[in-house]
Amino acid sequence: MLKCRAVWRKLAPLARSASTQCRHNVKTALNNGRRQAFVPATHMSTGPAGGGGSENTLYVVLVGAACLGGGAYAYMTVRGDSKRYEERISELASRSAKEAPESQPPVAPEPEEAAPTSEESAPVAELSGETESASAEEPVTEVPAEPAAPVVEEAEEPVTETPPEAAEQAAPVLAEAEPVAEVPPEAVEEAPPVVEEAAEEPVTEAPPAAEPETVQEAPTEPAVTSLPESAPAPEPVSAPLTLPSHAPYLLIGGGTASFAAARSIRARDPGAKVLIVTDEPNLPYMRPPLSKELWFSDDPSVTETLRFKQWNGKERSIYFQPSSFYVKPEELTSAENGGVAVLTGKKVIQMDVRGNKVKLDDDTEISYDKCLIGTGGVPRNLQVIEKAGDEVMNRTTLFRKIEDFKSLDNVSRNVKSITIIGGGFLGSELACALGRRSSETGLEVIQMFPEKGNMGKVLPEYLSNWTTEKVKKEGVRIVPEALVKSVAFKEDKLEILLKDGRQVKTDHIVAAVGLEPNVDLAKSAGLEVDSDFGGYRVNAELQARSNIWVAGDAACFYDIRLGRRRVEHHDHAVVSGRLAGENMTGANKPYWHQSMFWSDLGPDVGYEAIGIVDSSLPTVGVFAKATSKDTPKAATEQSGTGIRSESETEATAVTPVASSTPAPVMEHKDEYGKGVIFYLRDKVVVGIILWNVFNRMPIARKIIKDGEEHADLNEVAKLFNIHED
Repeated sequence: MLKCRAVWRKLAPLARSASTQCRHNVKTALNNGRRQAFVPATHMSTGPAGGGGSENTLYVVLVGAACLGGGAYAYMTVRGDSKRYEERISELASRSAKEAPESQPPVAPEPEEAAPTSEESAPVAELSGETESASAEEPVTEVPAEPAAPVVEEAEEPVTETPPEAAEQAAPVLAEAEPVAEVPPEAVEEAPPVVEEAAEEPVTEAPPAAEPETVQEAPTEPAVTSLPESAPAPEPVSAPLTLPSHAPYLLIGGGTASFAAARSIRARDPGAKVLIVTDEPNLPYMRPPLSKELWFSDDPSVTETLRFKQWNGKERSIYFQPSSFYVKPEELTSAENGGVAVLTGKKVIQMDVRGNKVKLDDDTEISYDKCLIGTGGVPRNLQVIEKAGDEVMNRTTLFRKIEDFKSLDNVSRNVKSITIIGGGFLGSELACALGRRSSETGLEVIQMFPEKGNMGKVLPEYLSNWTTEKVKKEGVRIVPEALVKSVAFKEDKLEILLKDGRQVKTDHIVAAVGLEPNVDLAKSAGLEVDSDFGGYRVNAELQARSNIWVAGDAACFYDIRLGRRRVEHHDHAVVSGRLAGENMTGANKPYWHQSMFWSDLGPDVGYEAIGIVDSSLPTVGVFAKATSKDTPKAATEQSGTGIRSESETEATAVTPVASSTPAPVMEHKDEYGKGVIFYLRDKVVVGIILWNVFNRMPIARKIIKDGEEHADLNEVAKLFNIHED
């Protein structure tokens, strides 16, 4: 049926053209027959003059025979197609009638009363010839096109338009055929007689009258609207948060430097809108308690509350400010009085310095007016551990964030042995903290380092040895001069093989071997990284490029007294962040601050330091007998804070007055209760450690700032009043 229909579409124009040509030739022949042609004869004949009538008659006969033959062939073809069409429709109608209810009326129901079924719509779609046109359009266009063949039989009749009666009869059928899926079997059976009636008249102009109805009704086709019934209903999708597309002050990193900068910006510009972007899930917090006071808390829920008691007994939170202090990121743009918003869990992966915008890891772009990079650093790891495989890596902690503290606290309560690799500030603090816990739980704590003694890169050898003994008394097993050769996981234990052949078995490893400054944005931002110290190189105002500042661990700055440096301490993050924030608001101040740092080996031993403290430099130490006041606990009770750098002011220290008390003559003993260690370079003091001497940092800062040579450092030590009770 489909092939016949395609053939008829091609032959119909030819049939119509042949019919028109036949009528024209017949009329011409008849006209020529009615008049006599006076054509001179060109041959001898006994007949009447003006011959040629027999030839015209022969021509008419031949043309007529050809037209009749063509018309008969076309008529037979159409009748055959019509018969096959009727048989096909009858077959489909009988198939649908078997499934239709017996009570169904023979009249086509209204669309809203008869719901289409999938089996009714499927055959109609098959009848459409599987073309790109809608299924309802095919039967409509074929109804008027098939009757074109009988025109040959009535060739002598003039071409007329479809009579109104025929049009009225055709219109209801077209209207019923339009909603394809809803046509009942009875209505389909009635369609062929209408085709036969239309075939008796030339209806070449009927399709234009029917097509407008088809176009208007096609969008309401029930077959389309019924498709979603089998599809699941879409789940409601919550609208994503609308993040600010622009921030006047954008701070990258959620550490101490960024918070200090935000507080400084708001102090100078009360209406400022500051956005902090951090890849951590937490609000800005201080890191020192993670390796100090939190480990000595008696609260079993300290890992959840993150509140701790300082050595002076006062309680505080690790967070700088509660969540109520901050503005929600999506509300920052509309905040009338400005504020500080923190976008957590997002990482800046690219900077467009010329366009003053950044790109986050979720492809969000945020533009800015002024930007601060306070990305801090990433803990280093040993290559032998990284190459040892997943089993070793899963049992290794790189201590830096809140999550690391929580994880190590949990590990320390569930394993029998922990080994700390590293003898610096962090490693020694964690060793003492876990050593205290070993007396309660039986945990074995091992600390190994390549130096001869604890903090051997910082303290002079004699003081490093003394400190090592203090750490041992805290319950820590010390493995000095240890160079790790390999690490392996065997028999549910980690085996650490040293280069000298020694072997240590443990359950967990804490790698505390230094910090690598985070300079991931250097390439996209076109920022210079220092080849010697690492970090972004900045000028005296902590500026890396126009509208970009760097503060904290990631900044490599130029110290007018000590040369280019990079410092990884809390006080430096506070002061450099504060100064960068001021400069972002137009202060244009140089960074001349000598930052300090401190470390506590438990509540009884602590020290503060400033400048360059490197054990490879010449040192001079002046010590005195310690009293009960010379401990970190007593110092915090006096200052009122456990974060001792917060008690400092930016005021310049007055010229210190040395104590009139003569220095006692100390016998050579391995007793270093309290004292001052001076680090020299070219006979000039470049670093100072105050050992169990607290709240004297402004004096040490002035000594380094003056940069003078001192003939007798014992006299300089008197400025700290270490000999007073």
